[in-house]
Amino acid sequence: MFGKKRKWKTVNYSSFNGKGDKPNRPVHPTLSKNIKDIQSVIGDDHDYNEREIKILDNRKVVVLYFGSLVNKDSINETILKPMIYIRSQSKDVEWRDKELKRFLFEEVIYHTEGQIVTHIDDILHGVLRGKCAVIVDGFSEAILFETKEVDKRGIEQPQGEQVIRGPRDGFIEHLQTNISLLRNRLPIEEFRVKPLEIGEVTKSTVVICYIDHIANEKLVEEVEKRLQHIHIDRILDTGYIEQLIEDNPRSPFPQIQYTERPDKAVGNLVEGRVVIMIEGTPLTLICPATFNQFFQTSEDYNERALMSSLVRIIRLMALGSSLLFPSLYVAVLSFHPELIPAEFAVAVTSGRGGIPFPVVVEVLLMEIAMEILREATVRMPQQVGGAISIVGVLVIGQAAVEAGFASPVTVVIIALSTIGSFATPAYNVAIAFRMLRFPILLLSGMFGLFGLVSALLLIFNHMLSLRSFGVPYLSPFSPVDWQSLRDSFIRMPLRWLSKRPEELHSYNTIRLDPRGKREPEEPLLPKEGNRNGKS
Repeated sequence: MFGKKRKWKTVNYSSFNGKGDKPNRPVHPTLSKNIKDIQSVIGDDHDYNEREIKILDNRKVVVLYFGSLVNKDSINETILKPMIYIRSQSKDVEWRDKELKRFLFEEVIYHTEGQIVTHIDDILHGVLRGKCAVIVDGFSEAILFETKEVDKRGIEQPQGEQVIRGPRDGFIEHLQTNISLLRNRLPIEEFRVKPLEIGEVTKSTVVICYIDHIANEKLVEEVEKRLQHIHIDRILDTGYIEQLIEDNPRSPFPQIQYTERPDKAVGNLVEGRVVIMIEGTPLTLICPATFNQFFQTSEDYNERALMSSLVRIIRLMALGSSLLFPSLYVAVLSFHPELIPAEFAVAVTSGRGGIPFPVVVEVLLMEIAMEILREATVRMPQQVGGAISIVGVLVIGQAAVEAGFASPVTVVIIALSTIGSFATPAYNVAIAFRMLRFPILLLSGMFGLFGLVSALLLIFNHMLSLRSFGVPYLSPFSPVDWQSLRDSFIRMPLRWLSKRPEELHSYNTIRLDPRGKREPEEPLLPKEGNRNGKS
């Protein structure tokens, strides 16, 4: 009936607020004073509940909680019911404060998670996060129980990272569920989860996840230090954190990767990276990140090496078409028409007959129209967004050609570049290259191929200067890492990927033990003189 004795842990939540401020209102032995101090902060809130009962020697006990955040059945069964039942069994027994505290906290209440706190601010902090507080008259301590329960959606496949071969589960907005998805795939004692609290108003819970014997300690310390230096009123999504901890906020390229897939997060953890998760969003951050990562998917490792390498090459070709086709078309047609083969020169020039704009203006107008159409499709309801995108492209393209505002070749070029941007797995990288098309297009329209090459050199030089938590952005190409090049634009067989990426400086660099390699046997191959396989 009394359950097993436990050792309760005394917690000071002020260590999680990023400032180190100490609470200045300790729990008073007088129950009425504690309730008055709490009510003076919470005020008149209809969701706030106080349940007063008497235990043992008619001592008053108050249970505090917010009804919309807690599981009331858990409070009734594991907190209120045991205390009321003990009173009926021992109502004539007189207790000293010390004996009563030990008996109540260690033998009566049998809730699984409890923490003893000594300050009013700690009580408020816990209650506002879905905990239930128990305050006993005469005690200078209170106890918080984990009773949080909020509505959450079911686990389903992420819409933005769908795969044909691979797991179908994805992160949701509930932090504990997301941590459980990682622990389910990492049942090891070295998996670490460090909690932080960021946001002066939202008080958002942020956790740092890493594997202790693999991730570099300096990387973990740097991530934690950058998070602790964030002082902002709200953190509503991982995008806030990404912008505040990245190395170069002025760069168009993302320096931190995000994902909704637990298998992808675990794969990066095992390589030695750090994962940042936040309460209230399904997107998790992975750092550090290199340019090479944004063109890889978790499905690449589920298929054979030849197929995965072919798909990665197709993605790079799609990237080149989305970035270079419009600018190359403008540069050649405006400044270098002699580069056009004779077979195509007639088709290109005849298609531009009657167009009132220069080719650079024509392509620029079509690019802007396509971006407006794409943005409208994203903001439209899902039921009509797909139909509008298809119909809009067909109608606008055909109407522009018939009205003489654009040539058929221009429509084809814009269509190819748009489709190529959709083939990029990472949405934030696709946006970066879509926006870079406009300055490249203008330089190509003004200086021809010289402007195109100059723009590419500027972009490449900028990427060489980028760092993500000290890791070069173009690793493993610059500096060259021959081992990591096996898993870059092409993917070698898994048995050849024996080491983790060198740029992460992981403590344990061995990913695949070479002693496990052996030549496959052929047990069912008939041997000479034993064709039926019988002895």
